[in-house]
Amino acid sequence: MAIEQYSSALLEKAVNEFAKLPGIGRKTALRLVLHLLRQPASEAEAFGNAIISLRANVRYCKVCHNISDTEVCEICSNASRDSSLVCVVETVRDVIAIENTGVYRGLYHVLGGVISPMDGVGPADLEIDSLVERVQNNEISEVIFALSSTMEGDTTNFYIYRKLSQFDVKLSVLSRGLSVGDELQYTDEATLGRSLINRTPFKGVRI
Repeated sequence: MAIEQYSSALLEKAVNEFAKLPGIGRKTALRLVLHLLRQPASEAEAFGNAIISLRANVRYCKVCHNISDTEVCEICSNASRDSSLVCVVETVRDVIAIENTGVYRGLYHVLGGVISPMDGVGPADLEIDSLVERVQNNEISEVIFALSSTMEGDTTNFYIYRKLSQFDVKLSVLSRGLSVGDELQYTDEATLGRSLINRTPFKGVRI
């Protein structure tokens, strides 16, 4: 493979940084950098400042672990949401996907991933204990498992089920309108919305 030659060390440095982003190869990185160079200086500065501000000031909600600008996110602090209903998801992207359906008015709990021994991710690496504390200390009537329909997702569902089975709380799972292996972020809004509405009781078995 030919080694790319740049006329500017600054250009090369910028391309190297963009190429670190997921799904961005060096050719795409170069195209993005050259696009920024064609923009007015004010727009490039605004872009850079937005990234710096995001990294410096973004927080995670102390209740649900969703990304937030404040200690408690807007969803958790919204009095019109149903606080007795908690939807358990893997990542912040899943919260966004479910919110886009417009059919769910409860709260969330972001685990930060799923149990995956192959990737070195165990229960202690996820926000499972804080979920148990929420169920134990709050008036929660239902917990919805909205994890990806993969082996890792089902294993995580089962683990959490065992943790929560001691409490008087309904446990449900998205209907299998989602194909096995599907991730919520890639599921169309209509299908995801129907899966939420038609959720079924979790039986406490690995699917």
